[in-house]
Amino acid sequence: METERIYTIPLRDVKKAPRWKRSKRAVTVVRKYLARHMKADPEDVKLDSSLNEAIWSRGSQKPPSKIRVKAVKFEDGGIEAEFAGELRR
Repeated sequence: METERIYTIPLRDVKKAPRWKRSKRAVTVVRKYLARHMKADPEDVKLDSSLNEAIWSRGSQKPPSKIRVKAVKFEDGGIEAEFAGELRR
């Protein structure tokens, strides 16, 4: 049995990171958020390339302030996340 959910993940805490590390920090924040809300380890969260491209779309210094993510949790505990459309700047 798979669990599928759509989350809007706030990325405003990423602004506290140094400018050149913000998109990298956003990827880490997305991973931790999904691990916490879907009860898994952050190592088990796999991010799709579409999600990565959406975060990095404006470079390393200006990630979006919110992002919509569709996450699927499988029976073995693994989570796959993909971009669910519409960036919020």
